[in-house]
Amino acid sequence: MNPRGRYRSTRTSLFDGIEEGGIRETSYSSHEIDEQENDQAIDGLQDRVSILKRLSGDIHEEVETHNRMLDRMGNDMDTSRGFLSGTVDKFKMVFETKSRRRMGTLVASFVTLFMLVYYLTR
Repeated sequence: MNPRGRYRSTRTSLFDGIEEGGIRETSYSSHEIDEQENDQAIDGLQDRVSILKRLSGDIHEEVETHNRMLDRMGNDMDTSRGFLSGTVDKFKMVFETKSRRRMGTLVASFVTLFMLVYYLTR
């Protein structure tokens, strides 16, 4: 085979789609190509929307969990407040009925006990 013939066949295969004066119409029109690109873009958007939907569902569950935890904490604080007010009322009653000397001794004992426990745990 002569080298010039091989050159022609290569050249012919390179410019197969071009005719005189322009390009031959391909099997896909530009409208079909645009439709395919739009379909791909829609698929990508659907994936993103589903990810966002799952993410927002996870956020909703987390918020609900935190709300329940805060409600429990609020209830516990109310209970503690009730106990504390009862204890304060009892201290008021003790301080009103006892003499000042006994009251001073009681307060000093509590402070000393608190300081002792503080330094032992530290």
